[in-house]
Amino acid sequence: MTDDVRIETEGKAARIRLNRPKAIHALNTPMCLAMADALAEWRADTAIEAVLIDHAEGRGFCAGGDIRMVQESGKGDGAAAREFFREEYRMNHMLFTYAKPVVAFMDGITMGGGVGISLPAKYRVATENTKLAMPETGIGLFPDVGGGWYLSRLDGRMGEYLALTGARIDGAECLALGLATHYLPSETLEEAKRRIADDPQTIEAVLGELSVEAPPAKILEHRETIDRLFASDRLEDIYVALEEHGSEWANAQLTTLRTKSPQTMKVALKLLADGRTMPTFEDEMRQEFAVAAHVCQRHDFIEGVRAVLIDKDNAPKWNPATPEAVSAHMIDQIFAPLPDDEAWTPHR
Repeated sequence: MTDDVRIETEGKAARIRLNRPKAIHALNTPMCLAMADALAEWRADTAIEAVLIDHAEGRGFCAGGDIRMVQESGKGDGAAAREFFREEYRMNHMLFTYAKPVVAFMDGITMGGGVGISLPAKYRVATENTKLAMPETGIGLFPDVGGGWYLSRLDGRMGEYLALTGARIDGAECLALGLATHYLPSETLEEAKRRIADDPQTIEAVLGELSVEAPPAKILEHRETIDRLFASDRLEDIYVALEEHGSEWANAQLTTLRTKSPQTMKVALKLLADGRTMPTFEDEMRQEFAVAAHVCQRHDFIEGVRAVLIDKDNAPKWNPATPEAVSAHMIDQIFAPLPDDEAWTPHR
């Protein structure tokens, strides 16, 4: 077990409380293992009727994964990086397939790995503090932890827009897009947790009663434009559409895209195109693990983490530097399935 996550029970509910405040509760391998062990134990415990996931202290719900460790491993043999992704995705899959209701409280920053532990939940609570994003293309990674599954199932081309730009959306926008199921004022969260723990059979009623009307979702003002300009699965076409549109908003998106890794933007587009027709979430996780195993040792990820998180010069030198230079062969290599003895498998 690890001090970075608190595993507790309260009444008839089990609690997973992320407890790594200095890292905004970013997930590491021991945390993923502890969460999976607890979920496995509670599965057969008839005294536990629901699982609540939140953060114990400090700001933010979960800022992602232990990316610096992954990068350090990727510069070497990549073994620790692959272990992290393997265990994180197993825990994600357990949440996705969990028979008991799971309630995730996305109060604050919910990015990357935080999205991976909240979107599988049956109940996903956003607040006025929620800031959700999948910003991975900015560090040469890709929207993983099921991103290919969840984002591809949003209406229109909203998923492609979020995956490519890494745009941050607030709680009202999460609710409008269906990423959250309820919108509660943060001051009512403790009451919600207490009442749910007392009687998990009333989750629906409690969350409904404490919900308030969310503010207008600003992203919906751009929905038709997003659907039109991000319509293609070819990155080059999206660049052309944005350039030709020429509006202030389109130019801002183009400026954003030019800061991202062309390679991993193409990975993201293929991931969502494949994700739309992926038979099961297990298949999705198997593919994402193969992609992660390849990407974490490639130049763009090593360089992106250096530029954004380590040196913080925010001037990554992507290679290839342009969408046109990212070949179909390169994307095929990244998506190549792993040998059976290395492939991802769920917890049995």
